[in-house]
Amino acid sequence: MTWNCGPCCKTDVNECIRHVGCNREMRRTRDMPGNAVLLFSEIERKDRKRSMVSVVVPRVENVQESHKPEGVAMKAALLIQRWYRRYLARQEIRKRCSWNIFQSLEYAGEQDQMKLQNFFHDLLTHLSNIKPSVAAAISNPNPAASLRGLEPLPKDQLRLAAAEAELYRNTDPNEIIVEETYRGAHLEPPFTSQHVNQLIQSFKERRTLHARYVLTIIHEARYFLRQMPNLSTASTAFAKQITVVGDLHGKLDDLLTVFYKNGLPSKDNPYVFNGDFVDRGIHSVEVLMLLLLCMLVWKDCVFLNRGNHEDFNVNLRYGFLKEIMYKYTRQAPKIIQATEDLYSWLPLGTLIDNKVLVVHGGVSSTTDLKAIATVDRHQFATVLQAPGQHSNYTYREWRQVVDLLWSDPRTLNGCQPNNLRGGGSFFGPDVTEAFLRKYDLQLIIRSHECKVDGYEFTHNGKVLTIFSASNYYDVGSNRGAYVKLCGPKLVPHAVMFVSTAQTRKATIQQRSGLMEHSALRELKHHIFACQSLLKKEFQRTDPNKTGTVKVSDWCDIMERTVGLKVTWRLLCPKIAQVDPIQGLVHYESTFDEYYLTNALAQGGPTFLESLYRNKEALETIFRIMDKDGSGLISMQEFQDACDLLGQHAEQPMSREHIEQLAKSIDINKDGFIDFNEFLEAFRLVDKTPSLDEKSPDQEDRDSFDQSRNLQESNGGIEITKL
Repeated sequence: MTWNCGPCCKTDVNECIRHVGCNREMRRTRDMPGNAVLLFSEIERKDRKRSMVSVVVPRVENVQESHKPEGVAMKAALLIQRWYRRYLARQEIRKRCSWNIFQSLEYAGEQDQMKLQNFFHDLLTHLSNIKPSVAAAISNPNPAASLRGLEPLPKDQLRLAAAEAELYRNTDPNEIIVEETYRGAHLEPPFTSQHVNQLIQSFKERRTLHARYVLTIIHEARYFLRQMPNLSTASTAFAKQITVVGDLHGKLDDLLTVFYKNGLPSKDNPYVFNGDFVDRGIHSVEVLMLLLLCMLVWKDCVFLNRGNHEDFNVNLRYGFLKEIMYKYTRQAPKIIQATEDLYSWLPLGTLIDNKVLVVHGGVSSTTDLKAIATVDRHQFATVLQAPGQHSNYTYREWRQVVDLLWSDPRTLNGCQPNNLRGGGSFFGPDVTEAFLRKYDLQLIIRSHECKVDGYEFTHNGKVLTIFSASNYYDVGSNRGAYVKLCGPKLVPHAVMFVSTAQTRKATIQQRSGLMEHSALRELKHHIFACQSLLKKEFQRTDPNKTGTVKVSDWCDIMERTVGLKVTWRLLCPKIAQVDPIQGLVHYESTFDEYYLTNALAQGGPTFLESLYRNKEALETIFRIMDKDGSGLISMQEFQDACDLLGQHAEQPMSREHIEQLAKSIDINKDGFIDFNEFLEAFRLVDKTPSLDEKSPDQEDRDSFDQSRNLQESNGGIEITKL
């Protein structure tokens, strides 16, 4: 059997470009002696042009003419079908492997953030009884947070009003002057739909909204949200439909795509935005401002729910804080302070016609809507900290909020702690069924998880996950989606989209290739961070020093050392060289792309590896110490942090010692410690032994080589100043 591009062509289908549209496709030919063209099919070639493909088989002279076409044509059709299904299966395996890598990395990062936050919470709890002033200074970086720190919250309205006045005084937008050179949108209340269109046009032109208008919108939104209940109530009595949008994560193009396809909010086009407006994407400020402005213009038609990323302690790690500091520099501390307070006023969920519950994460076996309705949500500036001795909320109240924001559904029955993320719960179909029956609901709509197609039904269609950020992990990784609930029965209709033109035009194979390449790149970064530990394990498994290990041993070592549960066996040929005949892996090839000359010590993990492995944790620690969000640690901030750590270690340092330490870290002697100087301090105290003694000049050159290589592999981030 041969494949031809028509009865007049003997060219391979992958090379043929001359016979598209042949006019003899639909009839058998006798022009080719001894052969018959039995089936034609239009396929898509590598260059994305379409060609007609025929299946040519030898003639069978003894078969009756009336039975020949039907029987052989069916076999040919089955052959094409089998080939195409195998192709789709291979693409699906590649996609699932890449997806597994991305999700494992994401959950590992969230788990690390929870552990780091718990560590600092333990420090504060330990220190609160010893030196309350220092604990308060670290935990409450601004007056807005002072109401929710370790000191009891004042219950009387007078003190609450005084704190509100202090917050506004510190973040008053009227004190900020708009420069004459500013060319962005000008927004002053009362806001109208014209302001929304003006802001959209300004964002399309990539203009940054002025800090004065950012603070104006935030304060107007705060005043409005304070009047909202913990669970908003939306009705479709007038519009007969409502749209639910999932995670946006700073993807402005996706939000504009939703508005383009579905229309701007209005009385006959209401919206529910289900949290996670910020972080990860580079336009988090723009997304948040546009959503808040829409809420202020259409107050009865736009509902905003809080997500787990509407939490300042999460923003420390995932980019929103850095975006504010980059775009607004001098005014960044004011915007950060006002935004932190805004988060605590966002409702925790929305009830649509008392039939559908929309929450960001999910529910648990202990979720109680009546208890949630009475919680003082303003207490929860962050939900990463469990209630302590002096907290103004109980563990039960905290648990209710955490489960709403952090939980995930699973296929198994029951309810278990969400160990993958480090917070919330895993809830099964039985938990969903019991919850819906208890409150007479028909559906739970949640977000919180990226899905390949942007949405997914689970738990027998009773739980719908909606995710609206397309290309979330990387270009081609996933579609975005929103869901419309239509009619009196609120029937869900999901609409998928991709906001990037490059992805829309890509073929299935191209999308899979882009996603796989991105996933492997991120995975190899984590492998590099564990390079020395991996080499030790490989050498221990290879006592004869053959340079090879079994595939099974390689997979076990990678999973145990890197700490990620991914499909290592399928990924092995893409990461290292494999001998398919003997089933052995040349383990040194695992590190071919990350070999650093004169940088790796054989005695243990180098500073570079440790720094890369913990760079996000170090950056989070730096942001926590930088209480005013200026991007620099002042001497007083450094003093407070050292007092905290010294008390926890039961080895307090004297003020003179702390001042000397701060001056030694402050390389440029400007009185502040920036992030590069902060990391340089860790390099200076690195105790990794080296095999050979080196001169100071050689050490400086090696340090520069390490810094340069890390800068290249880390997207251009400067590590040291030499």
